[in-house]
Amino acid sequence: MEKNNKPEKHFKFGGIRVSVWCDMRKGPTGQEFASRSVTMDRAFKDSSGQWQNTHSLKENDVPKAIAALQKAYEFMTQKKGDGEEDGGE
Repeated sequence: MEKNNKPEKHFKFGGIRVSVWCDMRKGPTGQEFASRSVTMDRAFKDSSGQWQNTHSLKENDVPKAIAALQKAYEFMTQKKGDGEEDGGE
């Protein structure tokens, strides 16, 4: 199965970034299908001024995360409508 090393798409709202990844997988009968997943992180500057990333969210980050995840979901479901089959899990 092919592994994609780069995200297919990023959605950023403030310091929140949601990335959509796409891997090709094989179903039980051998047919290939696109399998998408998402990762989410938050960028911040540490005490020395260096940019860091965390998966922890602050209270004010939650609405931004919801918006980014919604955009990612819309992107993923639109891709399925473009002729890609859902491999099902």
